[in-house]
Parts: sequence; structure tokens; C-alpha cells
Amino acid sequence: MSQQNRHTVKPLAPEWKFLILLAVFFVIAAALYGVWSYLYFGEVEPIGTTALVLLVGLCALSGGYLFKLSREIDVRPEDDPWAEQHEAAGEYGHFSPWSWWPLVCGVAVALIFLGPAVHQWWILGVGVVIGVIGVAGQVLEYNRGPHAH
Repeated sequence: MSQQNRHTVKPLAPEWKFLILLAVFFVIAAALYGVWSYLYFGEVEPIGTTALVLLVGLCALSGGYLFKLSREIDVRPEDDPWAEQHEAAGEYGHFSPWSWWPLVCGVAVALIFLGPAVHQWWILGVGVVIGVIGVAGQVLEYNRGPHAH
């Protein structure tokens, strides 16, 4: 394949276009929801309208970041419809299949959100302590023991 065809392919284009279109959809949905709730209840329903407006921000922020990033990175094999399978070969990173620390972090996050939900603030404190231990274990996993570098 010629290099000229490769430069016409835009990196991250499907991702940022999808998120920007999703932001536009949520703008329309938030406007319709606000109008509908005003006509039905006599006032704009604050929770749903706020949630939809926050979704607009989330999608626009993510899509805008990916748009900015797409101008700074090279074309990935998955962006190129004419790419060969061997072009994506290689190492994708280092993963720890034997690690228990992500489970500890997940339990900590569950406890942190459970505490305020059931109005038992001490559970939030236990979750924070377990979270600090879990994050420290995840970060320092390869500094000790048989897998130390």
C-alpha cells in the first residue's frame, strides 16, 4: 500500500466522532427532557436534566480530548482499513495475571460507595484504609518478592 493512502486515514476518527455525536444527542435529549418536564410538572425536573447536561460534558470532554490526540499521534493499524494483520503485532504492555491487588482495590471502591449509601460513614473509612493498602500494593507489586525487578 502506498504511503499516500496511509496519510488520508485519520487516527482515532471513529472514536472522537462517536463521542461528539453522542454529546450532540445528549444536548437534544436534555433540551427535550427539560421542556417535557416543565410542561408536565410546571417546573424543570432538576435531577434528570442535570444528569443529561453532565453527560453532554462527559462526551464532549472525552471526544474533544481524542480529537486533540488524533492530531498528535501516528496512524494506528486499527485506524487503517487497508492494514495487514501483522502490522498490529507486538507487545501491548505488561500485565500481571496473578495479581490480587485489583480485587482489593475493587472491594475498597465498593465499600467507599456503600458507606454513604447506607448512611454508615465508618464503612467509608474502612474502604479508604483498604484502598490505600490496595493502591500501595498495586504500585509496589514488583519491588518485592519473587517478581522484583
